[in-house]
Parts: sequence; structure tokens; C-alpha cells
Amino acid sequence: MDSVADTPTWSRKRLEQALQGAGLGVFEWDLGEDRLIASPRMAEIAGLKAGEAIAQRGALLLGDVHPEDRDAAQAAIDIQLATSARLQVEFRRRPAADDLTVWVRLSGDFERNAAGEAIRIVGVARDVSGEKREEEQRLILMAELDHRVKNVLAAVQALATQAAKRTTSLDSFLQTFSGRLKAMGAANELLTAARWRGAAVDHLAAAELGAIAPGQTHWAGPELFLTPRAANALALALHELAANAVKFGALSQDQGRVDLLWSKLADGGFELTWTETGGPTVAKPTRGGFGSTLLGQVTGRELNGDTKVEYRPSGVTARLRAGPAAVVERPETVPDGPAARPLETESAAGEDQNLRGARVLIVEDAVLLALELETGLAEAGAVIIGPAYELEEALALLDQQIDAAVLDANLNGRSVTPVAEALAARGTPFVFATGYGDAGGGPSGFDAPIIRKPYDVTQVAAAVAELLRRS
Repeated sequence: MDSVADTPTWSRKRLEQALQGAGLGVFEWDLGEDRLIASPRMAEIAGLKAGEAIAQRGALLLGDVHPEDRDAAQAAIDIQLATSARLQVEFRRRPAADDLTVWVRLSGDFERNAAGEAIRIVGVARDVSGEKREEEQRLILMAELDHRVKNVLAAVQALATQAAKRTTSLDSFLQTFSGRLKAMGAANELLTAARWRGAAVDHLAAAELGAIAPGQTHWAGPELFLTPRAANALALALHELAANAVKFGALSQDQGRVDLLWSKLADGGFELTWTETGGPTVAKPTRGGFGSTLLGQVTGRELNGDTKVEYRPSGVTARLRAGPAAVVERPETVPDGPAARPLETESAAGEDQNLRGARVLIVEDAVLLALELETGLAEAGAVIIGPAYELEEALALLDQQIDAAVLDANLNGRSVTPVAEALAARGTPFVFATGYGDAGGGPSGFDAPIIRKPYDVTQVAAAVAELLRRS
């Protein structure tokens, strides 16, 4: 079959223009005459002279190869000359003055004689430096992700272990541990939205205090962004203070108030004060729990500063001082701010979770989460449909009677939107239980509540019960 270049509508000039547009250089190596012809683009990519020259048994092709890659590249060419139908070799060029590494990929077809000997190679050269740098960046990001995930898992394990040692009942442990996980989750959501470059103090405050006792909390201070480590530490500290205020302190009464103020310090750090007023008379606890340990020992060290909590009769006050190492420059990408995250308390239990007889579809691709949902919703009285772990499984269950549904946003890389659309069309209420944050990724355009992971089943049960009451 004739090549495109041989057809009347094509000229050599047009072919050269097309190759130039694709960033490719062309070469021809006549092994019999030991002659190499390189196009201008080929010469530019591989560091050769354009035109015709003695191939030097292929050494000319590798004339500008990095010394560390020369032997491997030559060996690859020799092996392919003897055994392969195609040439494929990559190598680095000698370091340039700007120290940027240039990677070259040579590809071509061998023309062989009747005896199977290679007599000619016609091929192309391509600068693949960009691809190599992207791959290197992906490997760096994967290593960083692996590091962060292991750190998070280690922190969760430590939280669970320390909380368990200081908790007298399973219910108390689950409640406090779940709250701390959600505080970490809120901080990590903010960090993810800012590409892990930092989280704003006011966003951390809003995430913890925004939905607690409306009108009774106030926070203010200059714009400050914290490192991931400091952001997680501050999120946990604010959670401990808020949980204590709701249960025992100022926010346990309607007239109570919490003021959270922060200011910059001359050394580049900051100072944050938590002040409770208008609540019950306060006395210093006779027994310190893990929350006290977090505030007294962990927070200050993680912020490269110190903390001090005072139990004044008029209300709890706390001062957190952070060193300059806890503060970062404003990231290029900054989220608008978090959705207010309600503080879960024991009031979530009881009648609010009554699902007796309700047929609830569970769509969740994580088996452990699906089992937890199935157990928790069944204990609340629901009849479980599923769980469905794949999109097709969920769609196949839609011909059954369904009163409400709990939908994961993403099922093994596929959107749950088709299920949500089908449920919405028939008027069946549903709630999204998702790990996606406000930065996006989850289904949009549906009038449905969203519960962020990590969650506990009481939240989901309460949300489903509320949906059923409205429907």
C-alpha cells in the first residue's frame, strides 16, 4: 500500500509541516552505506547536524547522549538491530547550561533484506522531556500521598488508643472519637481545597463553630494560613473546647457565649484566645480526660508554641500561642470557606432516628462502610435494600419498593448520578454520604442532604428519618 507521502495530494513539504507540527524530527539510517540523514527538527532534538553525514555505525545517533545513558542506549540499538522489527530507545542528552534534562525518544522501522539483515531504518525523534517530568512529578505526588495517608492513619490510631484508655463506656468512646475524626476531616478538606498548601484560621473556626448555638459564637482575626500539621492540631483543639462548652460550659445555656479572637505576633507566629462567658459557674475538673491532654500537651507542641487553659468561675478561657513555623504564606488556591459542620451530641439519638419499617436502599462501594450502614440503619428499624456496591447493582434494585436511599457519590470511579436521577424522577428521597468536599467531585443539581465522610451512622439515620417525615 502506498504511503500518504506518495499520494498526489501530498507533497514532501506538507509532510514535513505535519511532522513539525507534531514536534517530530525525521531520520534515515542506511546501514549498508553507513549514512545518516537528519531533518532540521531531528537535529535540534537529538543534538546533531542537519543533513547527511557518516553514521559511524550508529554512534552519530548517540553523539549527544548523556554519558550515563550511552552504553544502555547503544546496547538497546544493537539488540533491536539483530532481533526486532522496530527501533525504540530513550536516552538523556548531555546536561545543558540551564541544567534542564532533555529526554529523547527514537522510534522507527527496520527494512531487512532476504537474509533478515537490517539494511535501513526510517524513523522519528521526539523530545519527551515534558512527559518524563510529569511522570517524575506523579511519582513524587504518589510518595507524598502515601506519606500523608500513613500519617493520618497513625494519628487516627493514636486518637483511638488514647481515647479508649480514658473512656469508661463504649458509647462515650464512639461519640468522642467520632467527633475528633470529623474535626480532622474538616481540616483535611480545607487543606485539600488549597492543594495542601495551608488552611485559614477563620475557615477552621467556621468549620467547628459555624453551626453551634447560632448567635452565641463569634470569631475574628487577621487572615492567617497554617501548615497542614498546625491546621490539624488547631482543628482538634477547637473541637475539644467546643465539645466541652456544649456539654458543660457557656454553650450549654442559652445566654452563654464564646468569643474566639486571634492576632499576629511580632515573631511571625500568632496568639489565639478562647473566652466563655454567660454560662454556669466553672470549676476545674478533678479528673483530666484525653481532651485535656490534647490541649495541654499536644496542641502547643504541634503549633511550635504553648497552650494554657484556665477554669475561671465566670467561664473557661484558653490561650494558644503558635510559633512562626506554624504559619505559611497565602496559598494560590483558597476555598471560599467551609460549610458549617454541626457538632454531634447525644441529642442525635432516640426518636430522631426511628426508621421502623422504612425500606432504605444503601449504595456504597466500600464494604466496611456498607456493613456499618446496614447494621446501624437496621438497628434504627429500617428494612435494608442492598447494599449495592456497583452502579449496575444499584440500578437493578430500583424496581423494588424504596422509601429512601443513602447514596455514595462515587462507585469505584463511576458517578452515582444515574441512580439519583431515577430516584428523583419517582419522588424517592435520598441523602448523599460522600467523601467529596466542597471543592467538588460529588453529584450536583439535586435537592438532597449531603453528609461528609467520616460520619457515624446516627447522623445518617437521623437524616433519613427527617427525609421520611418531610415526604
